[in-house]
Formats: sequence, C-alpha cells, structure tokens
Amino acid sequence: MDKDKAILDLLLKVESLTLRVSQLEAFEIENKKLHIENQQLQAENTELKQRLNSNSRNSSRPPSSDGYSKKPALPKEKKGKQGGLQDHKGRTLHQVEEPDIVLDCYPGICGCGHEIAEGQCRLLEKRQVFDLPKPRLIVTEHRVFGATCAVCGQLVKGEAPRGVNAPVQYGRKAKTFAVLLNSHYKLPFKKVRALFDDMFGYAINESTIYSAARQSYEKLGPSEEIIKSKVIESDVANVDESGIRISGKLAWLHTATTLLHTYLFVHQKRGMEALESDKSILDKFRGWLVHDCWGSYFKFDQLKHALCCAHILRELEALIENGQSKWAKSFKTFLMQVYFLPFEERVRRRQQIESRYKKICEIGHKMEPAPTRTDGKRGRCKRTKGRNLVERLQREQEAVLAFAFNKEVPFTNNLAERDIRPVKVKLKISNYFRSFEGAEIYARIESFISTARKQNRNVFEELCNTLEGQNFLTAEIPAK
Repeated sequence: MDKDKAILDLLLKVESLTLRVSQLEAFEIENKKLHIENQQLQAENTELKQRLNSNSRNSSRPPSSDGYSKKPALPKEKKGKQGGLQDHKGRTLHQVEEPDIVLDCYPGICGCGHEIAEGQCRLLEKRQVFDLPKPRLIVTEHRVFGATCAVCGQLVKGEAPRGVNAPVQYGRKAKTFAVLLNSHYKLPFKKVRALFDDMFGYAINESTIYSAARQSYEKLGPSEEIIKSKVIESDVANVDESGIRISGKLAWLHTATTLLHTYLFVHQKRGMEALESDKSILDKFRGWLVHDCWGSYFKFDQLKHALCCAHILRELEALIENGQSKWAKSFKTFLMQVYFLPFEERVRRRQQIESRYKKICEIGHKMEPAPTRTDGKRGRCKRTKGRNLVERLQREQEAVLAFAFNKEVPFTNNLAERDIRPVKVKLKISNYFRSFEGAEIYARIESFISTARKQNRNVFEELCNTLEGQNFLTAEIPAK
C-alpha cells in the first residue's frame, strides 16, 4: 500500500510538473508575441510622434505650414555688424529733377494782414508726391483710306499697321498686362476681368485673356529653346519637381534652373518617363546636377551629382528631436562646420573631412536598429528612418560633400525650389489647371519671366517685345 501510494504521488508530481512546463512554454510564446507587439507599438508611436512634431525644419513640409513660428532653414553666420550689407543699393524714393506736374504754394496773406506778393517770395523747399494717374485705355483709331485710280479704275486702299486685324481689338500692352496678371501674378480669369473693369471700365473677355496667353506661348518657343541650351551648357544646374492638379488629375511640373536661366516643363509622370522625354534636357547635360536625392536622377550617370544638404539637415533634425539617434547630432554639427569653413580650408583638410564623415556614418550604422521583417509579410525588410538616412549618406558620400570641394556647387537646392514654388501659389488660388495645354502655357511663360527677372530685365517690356516678335533672348540670334 505504501509503495503504491508513493508511486501515485510521484505520478501526480510528474503530471503537475509537465503541466507547469507546458504553461511556462505557453507563457514564453505569449511573452514573445507581446514583446513583438510592444516593439511594433513603440515604432508606431515613434512614427506618430514624428508626424505630430514635423515642421519645415525636420521634414519636407513647406515653411508656410509653420505659421508665425517658422525659422530660417539654415543658421546664419554671426557677424559683428547688424543691418544691411555693405554697398547694398536701397529702393527708397528720391526726388526727380523734372517732375511731371509742378504746383506752387505761395503764402498769400501774412498773419498781420499784409498781403505777400509772389515776387517777394523765394523757394524754401520742394516736396514731391509719387502717385498713379487715373488708369484708362487709350483708344487708337486707324483710318484706312482708298481711292479709285483715274487711269485703270482699280480701287487702291491704304494698309493698317501689322497686327491691327479687326475693327475692335486690344493692343499688345493690354494683352501683356492680362497675361502677366494671369500667369505671373496668379489671378484667375474672372479676377483679371474684374480688375480690367474696375480700372479701365472694360471687362476683358476670358477668351481674350487665354488667346493672349496662347499667343505669348507660341511666340516664346524660340526663347524656350535658348533657355534650354543655356542650362545645358552651364556647369551647375538645380533640378526639382512638384505635383500639380490638371482637370482633377495629378501631373508634375519639372524645373532645371541656373543663376541666370529657368526652364520649366509639365509631364504626367514624375520619374524616368518624364526625365527621358523630349521635354527634358538631362540626357544632354554634363555638369553638376543638384537635387534632393530623388532616385530617378541617379540613373543619369553621364553627369555629376550633388545632393541638397538642406534636406539632409531636416532629416537629421527630426532624428535629433526624437532623441533616438545620437549620431545624428554629431553629423549635423560636422556638416555645418564644413559649411562655414572657407573653401581653401576645406580643400586643404579634404582627407580629414572625408575620414570624419565615414567615421560618423559607421557609428550611425552600428547604432541604428537592424532591418526587421514582420512575420507573414513579404517584401523588403523594414528599416527605421535613421537607418535609411545613414545608409544613404554612406552610399552617396561624394554627392553629399560635392559642395565642400567644388566651389561652383551650392550647399542647397534652394534655387530650384524657389523657381518652382510660384506654381503652389497659383494652385492655392485657382486649385487646378483647366487643361494640360493651359499648364504648358503657364510653364513656358513663367520660365521666360523668371529668366528675365534673373537678368534684371523689365518683364512687362520684354513680354511686349515678344508679342512684336523679338525679346532680349532672341535678339542675340543672327538673322538668317
């Protein structure tokens, strides 16, 4: 009996231990699941915090989204003297020697009652008021006379000037004004019509505004070819692209720009289909191409690539604010130190700068979590933003440091971003382009106006001259 009882107790203990082992195994499995879920939730929480705290300094959001709290994208180098730059030409009004209207102000009668004659007075001061005259359209009538020849009896008529083709029409200056208002100053057709009515008493038709823009577009064809050739010949070109809406569908406005020329074109696609199209110039360009690391640009291996460091600084700032990538602060400090170094000093320290760059990236590569694959999901392993950035910095070291050792390469891609930004203002006002043709018209006219401004040309005069057949760009073309 005692032996049987002992065996039974032993069996019960074994069964109890087996149950506990199975429970521990279940707990371990559950613990692993909870650990994975916890990691996923932490990653999701971090991502949501990044979205919540994103602004123009640590993401691709535009500065306008920051409201009144926006700060400069790049820190300014501290200087001893505050205020305007030396030799800066101000735009303050100055009196002119020959005013259009002169009004004399005489004292009249003295306080004691004595009348002061004009001959007794001397000029004490001059005050000039700059104002607008009452706006009005000047109507020019061209009278065409004719007579019957006394010899042959044929009717001989005079000829109206070239371009005067209808009994009533708007002149080139009125057309240019309407085109500028619509394209460059972003006013919709109805607003331009209302402005003409308010200022001149003539409500210009929307079809007239469109036909004037279409005429400018056609006349600017040779000018656009010149702009493209100038950008192709340049040592450095900045490129960018931005989404636009055409008839409710997504399209893209692309730009290739230099300090003196701006080229814009519209395409349905953003990537290689657009960049290899007949509108693009990248297949002919051989200089430095500054961009924001969009992958399609790297497929053009016949040119030299330089990356926008402002984009890199924003990504580094996001990592710093999240407090999870300590290497990011070191790299940001390093990048700004290189930026503020004189060019000659950068060249002298090139080996040291490149060595420091590699070392920080190696530290970042070790600190960032390894790529992970979610159970049951196919595709590439998931990477953190920090790992994506550090791997990109390692892969594109030459392009990141292009500004440091090549004097002509800028630190940022701001030139292209400034030239493409006006379309966002137009879309905020008008919401979208009515047609693809209308977007193309805008792109070509804005390209010419931006180029004219860069070369300190009077935009109104040059657009007027274009309607006459020649502007400051085409004037350089020898006559055939």
